[in-house]
Amino acid sequence: MTARRHDREAGHGRRETRSVRTLTVTSLGLDFPYVAPAAKIHRHRTDLKTGKITRQTVYAITDLTARAASPHAIGQLARAQWGIEAVHHVRGTTFGEDASKIRTGHGPANMAPLRSFVIRTLRAAGHHSIAAGVREASYTPSLVRLIGLP
Repeated sequence: MTARRHDREAGHGRRETRSVRTLTVTSLGLDFPYVAPAAKIHRHRTDLKTGKITRQTVYAITDLTARAASPHAIGQLARAQWGIEAVHHVRGTTFGEDASKIRTGHGPANMAPLRSFVIRTLRAAGHHSIAAGVREASYTPSLVRLIGLP
């Protein structure tokens, strides 16, 4: 059984169309014992400023039931992944996480939640730009005020 869904939206200076097609593959004899549905996600994006068009196709498999892996649900899962990537982008660019020299012991595991805490705290304080929020916080005599402690 195959199912489809199309979504269109405009924002952030681009127009995007996403189509998700799911297919139940349990009877195809694949070498993945628990896979039930497979999905094809196709993104067609137009930059409204430059007119540049990009296309991307992603294939996915899942062990969700066919009902749970509807095209709508798979589309939502794929979009949710971009939210995670956005946090990684901020951590990578603002905090230079990928270039960090902290590589041994528990250092990396300790620094990641601290960076996430700073991002969440700055967002809660109303900062849209984390880099600008970090700069502003560096000028604040007491960072404790930013997180709301007396």
